Amino acid sequence: MPVSGPDARIPRGTVLYPEVVKVHFDGACNPPRGGGIATYGFTIDGDRLRYEERGLAVRPGASHATNNVAEYTGAIRALEWLRSRGFRGAVLIHGDSQLVIRQMNGEYAIRKEHLKAYHEHLRALAQQFAEVTFRWVPREENTRADELTKLALEEARAELVREPSAARPDREERAPNDRGRQRDSYAQRTV
Repeated sequence: MPVSGPDARIPRGTVLYPEVVKVHFDGACNPPRGGGIATYGFTIDGDRLRYEERGLAVRPGASHATNNVAEYTGAIRALEWLRSRGFRGAVLIHGDSQLVIRQMNGEYAIRKEHLKAYHEHLRALAQQFAEVTFRWVPREENTRADELTKLALEEARAELVREPSAARPDREERAPNDRGRQRDSYAQRTV
């Protein structure tokens, strides 16, 4: 039976996502200023999509293992997951990092050299969706992403106790948009 009306203009095989998908992301690093363990967590909830993930933002002990890198990584991994599922609709990204949210909204300059690649990668990912809005929320409204980040930190610490050599900075970690980047081995995914 031929399709008529407004649906007739939709190409066959197109997936429609009428609802805005909501992302909550977080990141943590201990110690926060570099050389520690940086972890991320995020949740996705929206039109038939529900997912959460946690893991290492960068290799433990890396000089650029900072809280801000961890925060950026949470947002990046969330958009990468949505893209990998074919989602291209509207996304509302919530985070409690004023730095990441304000940099993405153009309110803050990116002054730290090590954050520029993360910012550029997140900006490029955001352009692949119909619309992406970055909104700051207080930590109390970002609880599940915060829990995932802390859980990933606990898991990474436990792994380092079992394998202390995992924290040695014996290889160079690459920026998020470098195809040769080493993926973390501690990422935990649930559906």
